[in-house]
Formats: sequence, structure tokens, C-alpha cells
Amino acid sequence: MYFAKFPYILYDSVGNLDFKVVTNLLRRVALRANLREDTLVFDTYTVKDGESPEILAHKLYGDSQLHWIILLINNITDRYHQWPKPYIQQQSYISDKYPTSTELNALHHYEITQTSGDTTVKIDIGKDNTDFPSATAISNVEFEEDLQDKRRLIRLLDPSYLSQFTEEFEELMEESAI
Repeated sequence: MYFAKFPYILYDSVGNLDFKVVTNLLRRVALRANLREDTLVFDTYTVKDGESPEILAHKLYGDSQLHWIILLINNITDRYHQWPKPYIQQQSYISDKYPTSTELNALHHYEITQTSGDTTVKIDIGKDNTDFPSATAISNVEFEEDLQDKRRLIRLLDPSYLSQFTEEFEELMEESAI
């Protein structure tokens, strides 16, 4: 369904002037920045272990084919690396990336707490804490777990806005000259 709305272009893949009509996979549509933060249109959701975009689309919209909406809203272009991994797969990934306990527990970076504005924000200052001796050391395993936790927090479109969202998507895709 997602690619069905993409425009077509003439493309000569070989350079012999034998043009073919192909789907323009380079056409992109993004959410307006101010819309992304609208709490009336979107809910924050924590992805449960093993939930895929298809499962969530089926639960929320009654159609697993609408998984692309969840990916688009969350600016996920690579679902294999930007979507949270199931626990078993994450553990396997960490074991492959950090095969020894020394590597697993080694320093990934130091963090300090932001002192103005949102003081829950942590700032990565790199591997040298000379200027910030009280910085918190973050191990490789802590870094990987935090990254997964961040990926689990996604935005979901309220189902009552589904038809409006898909109609606007189609209109934007049709506006493309390229």
C-alpha cells in the first residue's frame, strides 16, 4: 500500500536511452515538525518485547498493511536497526558486538546532566572526563540498553485521524514533479 502511492518516472538504468516506467523510490514525505509534537493527534507508546510495526498497525488500525504510518511518524527508515529488537535478538547482538565481559563492561562514554532547561537530559561528553571529573561513566552494556529503551518510545497516530493522514499523504505524493 505504501509504495502504491509513489509517483512514476521514466528511468534509463543502463544509459542506452531505453527508458522504463519505474516507481520513484526517492520521493519522500515527512511530518511537519509542529505536527509531530501534537498530543491530540499522537500518543506516546512503549513498544513491548516482540511487537513489530505490523502488529501495532493491526492492533491500532485493524490493518497490518498500515505499518508504514508508524514507521513514517517515527522517522524510521531502517526498521532492522531503528526499531527495538526483541530481547533475545538484542542479547545476541550485544554478545556478538562485545564478546568478552571486559568489552561488555568497558567504558563507552561519560555523561553529565544538563544544568539548564530540562535537567533530566544527559549529555554525552565522550571518553575523556578531565573537564568534568564528576561525570557518570556509561559502559557499553548500559549504552546499548539505553539505546533500546529510547527506541521503544514511539509515537502513534490516533486512529480517528487515520483517513485524514492517509489522504494528505496521497496528496503530497501526487504533488511531486520528480
